[in-house]
Amino acid sequence: MCLVYLVRPMNFLAHLYLSGNDPHIIVGNFMGDGVKGRDLQRFPVQVQRGIRLHRTIDHMTDSHPLTRSGRTRLHGSVGKYAGVVIDLFYDHLLAVHWDEHHEEPLDRFKERMYVLLNGHRGIIEGRAGRMLPHMIDGDWLGAYATWNGLSGALRGLAHRASRGEVMIGAEELLRTHYDVFLQEFRQVLADVQAATTSFR
Repeated sequence: MCLVYLVRPMNFLAHLYLSGNDPHIIVGNFMGDGVKGRDLQRFPVQVQRGIRLHRTIDHMTDSHPLTRSGRTRLHGSVGKYAGVVIDLFYDHLLAVHWDEHHEEPLDRFKERMYVLLNGHRGIIEGRAGRMLPHMIDGDWLGAYATWNGLSGALRGLAHRASRGEVMIGAEELLRTHYDVFLQEFRQVLADVQAATTSFR
């Protein structure tokens, strides 16, 4: 079903940021959304840890009161895609304000992630593996930092989703409520980061 496919199609930057430095945890977190079920024994132990980290991040973000507030703010305009849109908003805000959160410049971080993930592509399952070449070629992690990149991501999703045209131009909602979304994002990120330190 298209909506299921789109639940978390492109919010890779925050997941990679929250992965720490262990390569296998990074890989597991990157592909975690496409791995179904509880039996993870086919993966190395640290990849399993990364998959569980991914699931914890998703659960905490989705259930956070401030994320729920943001989705409510968006729902009147984008309906059932409010969760997808806020994910992209949060990655845009992370990219724009990257220096507040990470001492490694975003340009260096993203290139390091591309090299690392490409080097482990043999164990990356599901749609993350299928998306990886496109993510690298299109520099998705870098594109998050621009309004044009955010707009393009929303248009791309809109064309792949049933009645997804409501997402086209949704970046204007972020412009209109920028300070509120930014404040919410900072608190959500801080809370999720603090709660997932044991995974890293």
